[in-house]
Amino acid sequence: MEPITELDARYSAEGATATEWARARDTLERAQTFWLATVRPDGSPHVTTLLAVWQDGTLYFCTGAGEQKARNLESNQHCTLTTGTNSLEEGLDVVVEGVAERVTDAGRLKRLADAYEVKYGSDWRFEVGDDAFLNQGGDRALVFAVSPAKAFGFRKGDFSQTRWRFRRG
Repeated sequence: MEPITELDARYSAEGATATEWARARDTLERAQTFWLATVRPDGSPHVTTLLAVWQDGTLYFCTGAGEQKARNLESNQHCTLTTGTNSLEEGLDVVVEGVAERVTDAGRLKRLADAYEVKYGSDWRFEVGDDAFLNQGGDRALVFAVSPAKAFGFRKGDFSQTRWRFRRG
């Protein structure tokens, strides 16, 4: 399903056009690192870098159950995932807003484990067990899915800001 695409002219160069969702999706598929923003139970923000996989219109990431981001998601599942470039003159930054939902289905986890290894190499090979990923040391990593509710694209060089809104259901 294609999102509704809107250019925000307030933050775009004169004559700029909206960035196509296909370009943003390609950025999400190819990105090596992402930044996850969650909210602590006291309301303060928490941001950390992590790896993620784009599959079937959804971003997936994993984390240890005791890590701050996992604890934050227990009380507030709303989050953002951001990726892009630190260049001012070229590239596209993409921000995805959504709700992080645990993935526990063994078949889905196996497909995601395979996708992690394809994207990041054998150092990121996971087994599946106990409703989670198991790393090579046997540690358990919870897996989360974030289906975009809304996303933003910030194109550099020929500056533009695009918003994509997703219809669910």
